Amino acid sequence: MADIQESIALCCKQLRLSSNLAERALTQEGATNQEYLMNLLSNEVAYRQEHRIMKLLNTAGFPKLYTKEQFRTDEIDFPEGVSLDTLLELDFYHSGKNIIMYGGSETGKTMLSTLIGLSACNLGISVKFYRTAGLINLFSEHQAKGTLSSLKKKLNSAGILILDEFGYVPYDRTGAQLLFDYLSEIHEQKPVILNTNLEFSQWVNVLYDQRMTTALIGRLTHHVELILFPGVNNRLRESSINEAFTRINTQEAANNG
Repeated sequence: MADIQESIALCCKQLRLSSNLAERALTQEGATNQEYLMNLLSNEVAYRQEHRIMKLLNTAGFPKLYTKEQFRTDEIDFPEGVSLDTLLELDFYHSGKNIIMYGGSETGKTMLSTLIGLSACNLGISVKFYRTAGLINLFSEHQAKGTLSSLKKKLNSAGILILDEFGYVPYDRTGAQLLFDYLSEIHEQKPVILNTNLEFSQWVNVLYDQRMTTALIGRLTHHVELILFPGVNNRLRESSINEAFTRINTQEAANNG
């Protein structure tokens, strides 16, 4: 039995099949030879798909994982024809649109963009998630080292690029220029999800150059779904301080009544 398993394992290696197939080959069932082979190969396909999804999730760079049930949509303004379900079904991806999420800090932009990214990974689509300042710093570092092409190769492997916290801090000028150059290169080639707390008129304050800022806004909004997050800070809303504040206000209203 051991000799057979070793021989199967060698064949798997030569055929670039998973080593697990050699183990399953000894326990796989099937009423006929053909059914046995079909079951064995079907399990190998399922194993590869699961392994690919795990790899995509591990290399995406998500800061935290969420579930759909954790996300609240009651204080979000979706454009016409867009909903949480259509976003998770990647309608924007299939129609070649970018997504810009605009609103205050802690209103759900990071969570929603992560949920979209997770959905993409589960469908076999590669995703790269970056805090914008972090990616800009990477551009500057790779430029200085002469390895910019390797960074772009890594980014180009992704089907969707997610840029979180755009505009939260001023950026390195060189890195900001390099980010602009890269986003120009991939314009209409892959969708970008960008989360920001800045109105378009304020983008120049972190990018410094008015012409570059205008051009970037134009490219990102050429085909875009703009999602607004006007709600209050979720952490404040769910904090014990907020609960106490609400209780005091309710009590005062009752007393005044």
